[in-house]
Amino acid sequence: MYLYPWQFEGKTSFGMSVFNLSNAIMGSGILGLSYAMSNTGIVLFIILLICIACLSSYSVHLLLKSAGVVGIRAYEQLGFRAFGHPGKIAAGVIITFHNIGAMSSYLFIVKYELPLVIQAFLGLSSNTGEWFLNGNYLIIIVSVCIILPLALMRQLGYLGYTSGFSLTCMVFFLSSVIYKKFNIPCPLVPYGRNHTTIINTTVEEGQCEGRMFTINQETAYTIPILAFAFVCHPEVLPIYTELKNATKRRMQDIANVSIMGMFVMYLLTAVFGYLTFYVNTESELLHTYSKVDPLDTLILCVRVAVLVAVTLTVPVVLFPIRRAILQLLFPAKPFHWARHITIALCLLFVVNVLVILVPNIRDIFGIIGATTAPSLIFILPGLFYIRIVPTEQEPMKSRPKITAACFTAMGFIFMSMSLTFIIIDWTTGEKRAGGGH
Repeated sequence: MYLYPWQFEGKTSFGMSVFNLSNAIMGSGILGLSYAMSNTGIVLFIILLICIACLSSYSVHLLLKSAGVVGIRAYEQLGFRAFGHPGKIAAGVIITFHNIGAMSSYLFIVKYELPLVIQAFLGLSSNTGEWFLNGNYLIIIVSVCIILPLALMRQLGYLGYTSGFSLTCMVFFLSSVIYKKFNIPCPLVPYGRNHTTIINTTVEEGQCEGRMFTINQETAYTIPILAFAFVCHPEVLPIYTELKNATKRRMQDIANVSIMGMFVMYLLTAVFGYLTFYVNTESELLHTYSKVDPLDTLILCVRVAVLVAVTLTVPVVLFPIRRAILQLLFPAKPFHWARHITIALCLLFVVNVLVILVPNIRDIFGIIGATTAPSLIFILPGLFYIRIVPTEQEPMKSRPKITAACFTAMGFIFMSMSLTFIIIDWTTGEKRAGGGH
């Protein structure tokens, strides 16, 4: 008799599961959190971050409770149990589009940052046109030599080691941000005296003071972006499947530890990055440091660490897409290496083509993030809970069901806000802050 993936006896330890889920949460959006803080103020940012972290933990609770009621540990199968084939297809499509967008954002970092790192290591003052400084060639090499072998692993649990190393790289990034706070003066002085350049030659009143509350045109646009930073829900059930001694309480503890760890990293990165540059903070933090001193050895090492981190995250994000495709196209087929490998190759091919051919996919990411992220965090977990948990156990007027309904409604509000600001961005042509997973 064939065993479905969620029926396997898990072998992944608690610690490895924490590494995998933390790595799934950690996204490229961490580079824009300082800019988000500059558009909200320190106090408002902290309040929003706390609320979103708590909501994300509650969302995982809804998923695990729904999975426990029906004995299912696959997102797509929860969709099928809740709404039949339309629910299964919707869940699979949302996961696929969201994670393809996430994979593309990681490879875009590789495309634009890796040539700069190679150029610095070789001591070249500018891009001289060699093939090894071409970002398009580099993402293909990275995909084939590093990402593909990791993506071909049969079980997600084995990626715990690479996830742990990836998180170590991001801890180094955070440590460097904290260190630089005490080594970069404000206002910035000319390059040569303290190895910094002038970003803003006019010293304005309050330029070097952190603001507690800030409301501007981009404040509301950054709120959904903060929520997107905690999207990990497609990976929750696969990690739950492969967890040793799996129980709902044990998996919830893993989610809480992962979310809390990322909350601390996000908060410290945002605070120290913002308190380094204040009003000069740009939407991409590494780019801000490069403008200060393009030859800084520590920042060069940080670039390498970030590149390693995002590269090792891609295989973790690929697993849920493959599982969604298998659930949609081959729901009752046993594991087969040819199918396993073919799907990984096709996904990496599509993502590479997208990153190579589209010069600026910020708007595409915006649409994907505005629709799929609220769906995965708020809408689907809430709807699954309402539909799957029996009314005999929890009536529709019970507090848990009403809370889940409000949670779902919040997701639609987030989606409406995001799409509204993207449309405003398109119609007015104003430059707004990007971000997300």
